[in-house]
Amino acid sequence: MAKLKSLLKIEGTLDGMTFYKNQEGEYLVKTKSGVSKSRIQNDPAFIRTRENGQEFGHIAKSGKVFRRAIATLIADVQDRSKTYRLTSQLNEVKRFDTTSGRGERKVSIGIGSPEGKEALKFFDFNKKATLDAVLKSRYELDTVANEITLNGFTPRLNLGVPQGATHVELSAAMMNFHFSSGEGEVAMSNVENLEIDNTTANIALNFSSTPTAAGETYYFLKVAYFQEFNGQQYPLLNGAFNALQIIEIV
Repeated sequence: MAKLKSLLKIEGTLDGMTFYKNQEGEYLVKTKSGVSKSRIQNDPAFIRTRENGQEFGHIAKSGKVFRRAIATLIADVQDRSKTYRLTSQLNEVKRFDTTSGRGERKVSIGIGSPEGKEALKFFDFNKKATLDAVLKSRYELDTVANEITLNGFTPRLNLGVPQGATHVELSAAMMNFHFSSGEGEVAMSNVENLEIDNTTANIALNFSSTPTAAGETYYFLKVAYFQEFNGQQYPLLNGAFNALQIIEIV
């Protein structure tokens, strides 16, 4: 695979080469495979290819149902790469399924291990606005009380504030999600809307109810920016600077 450096932005197939545009807006080119679909499906020489393809299909489906479960949460987190980056991380999770055979490894089994949870923990849904870069303050997660606290929080000092932002919202979510069934239950915390100034406060994000569905429990922390105009707050650049991270999995 190579990058296309030309004034011509081509998409399609030409002389055995396929030109396409990736999610980052880059134009890439790759040679067309000479192996037929039928041969890949039936030739014993391609058994590893079939196994890899079967697992990749499972991973892609797992990522889709996971994103669907948190659709409301990620709706204003603008990063076109989050889909394939999540798929890549779930591929790492799958590697910790040490009980299934080749071609049969499952995300649902891998995530049950400490190593599988660690592989997905701290995943950022916006790679251009990671939580560690946006939030310059310690936070404490209490998984027994289901509360996230930020003590002595000063917006102007403890945030990486993008140009034009006047307000910030801090919120959290927790979700019980089961990769086998594809079903999840999400609970949202209170939302703290703060003017970006030098006022210091203790912030507590908690949940009036907690999920009871089966599966692992995922904790999310979110930072969203707004711009005030004539007394109304509007999402800053449609969420391009919003950060959302999985901060814990239990």
